[in-house]
Amino acid sequence: MGKKILMAVTSHDQMGDQKTGIWLSEFAEPYEVFKSRGYELTIASIKGGRAPVDPRSIDAEKEEKWREAIASLADTLPIDRVTAEGHDAIFLPGGHGTMYDLPDNGRLQALIREFAESGRIVAAVCHGPAGLVGVTLSSGEPLVKGKRLTSFTNEEEQAAGFDKIMPFLLESRLRELGAEFTGAAKWANHVVTDGNLVTGQNPQSGESAARKVVELLERAG
Repeated sequence: MGKKILMAVTSHDQMGDQKTGIWLSEFAEPYEVFKSRGYELTIASIKGGRAPVDPRSIDAEKEEKWREAIASLADTLPIDRVTAEGHDAIFLPGGHGTMYDLPDNGRLQALIREFAESGRIVAAVCHGPAGLVGVTLSSGEPLVKGKRLTSFTNEEEQAAGFDKIMPFLLESRLRELGAEFTGAAKWANHVVTDGNLVTGQNPQSGESAARKVVELLERAG
């Protein structure tokens, strides 16, 4: 039986006076990793339809290289129409848009809780862990409490110049929720695995996070 992965992305396309959305490499590189293994992918976004891509993450060379991945974002399923049934993992790519619509989406939170409590893989990269901050387990505890993980760091947010316009600082929020946060140097390829939770720090970590997901899925058989 082939593996099936739910990739859940942002629908939010504005931060301050700038366009935002998904950071393309954080979606496209994992997409290619999973496809190369023959995995079936379900592509969903918060609102469905065309999912926004941060224009700063696109150039002509990447558009050609990632044509199939980009095309898959043209008509995504609304997250309300997606179930966890049949999926082996959920993967949350980043991009600043995630900071606005992933943390408070009840359907996404319920899906992530179902994946986590059934022992399936929950993975997120860069700002994708914003989707984890609102998830509460059946025990009443935050999903991230006591978990070793990473995300886009406060230092990286400040270096990018967006720390003052974000709704919150992701590293700080994860720490407040009781996560055992580990960050590497700015822009380092850094992935943290704690059981079936896989997190990557930044755009440089997207492919490595996806490969870790593959490793865990193949090990499980």
